Amino acid sequence: MAGRVGIISGAARGMGAETARVLVREGASIVIGDVLEDEGRAVAKEIGDEATFVPLDVTQPDQWARAVDAAVSTYGHLDTLVNNAGVTLRKRVQRFPIEDFNRIIGINLTGAFLGMRASVEQMIAAGGGAIVNVSSIQGMHGTPYNHAYVASKFGLRGLTKSAALELAPHHIRVNSIHPGLIRTPMVEQMPDGVIPIPLGRPGQPADIANLMLFLLSDETSYATGAEYVLDGGSLQNMMRDQ
Repeated sequence: MAGRVGIISGAARGMGAETARVLVREGASIVIGDVLEDEGRAVAKEIGDEATFVPLDVTQPDQWARAVDAAVSTYGHLDTLVNNAGVTLRKRVQRFPIEDFNRIIGINLTGAFLGMRASVEQMIAAGGGAIVNVSSIQGMHGTPYNHAYVASKFGLRGLTKSAALELAPHHIRVNSIHPGLIRTPMVEQMPDGVIPIPLGRPGQPADIANLMLFLLSDETSYATGAEYVLDGGSLQNMMRDQ
């Protein structure tokens, strides 16, 4: 990743923060974007000069523009994007407030689109790049009560594929990853046994960060429009039981 410059949304903690650490360790410079300003600044300070924090509400196009400007003005160009920001809420269909449904779609799906839209011109100017969208195994199967999250992650899976086709002539690769149960603040209340995991443990942020490194690097220069499941075998276990 030497010489690569990227933006990671939702990077103040969890998978995003760990991905920032791994990418910088491998030679990249990273703009850490998040609405959690204190936590985001702390992660950037911990990492050092090759990490810069910018406040980033992914639903706001002007904040994406500022994040892109920060990457280019601080590190010279932009060729890497990780759309990691995400939220969830579980409620019955008949009790799911439309405001919450739209908010989740706005962050998880529209936010990723806005990130790509803001970044693509700079990536083209840089001669190409790589984008990874963080979907979920819930972007591959239904889950009761989690309707907005499931819809957004299915949508992100499709958005990844359409963007991959359009951006391939510009040497920009777009892939999605589909984590299972990963121990992050989003799922801190979920017990380990809530989902049967053949490998016997929940994932850790480092598991995702290492896959992210692989997909963003030239080691996967022939991969685009693809989806990568990292769930300890959970999805296969569900399919076996159907």
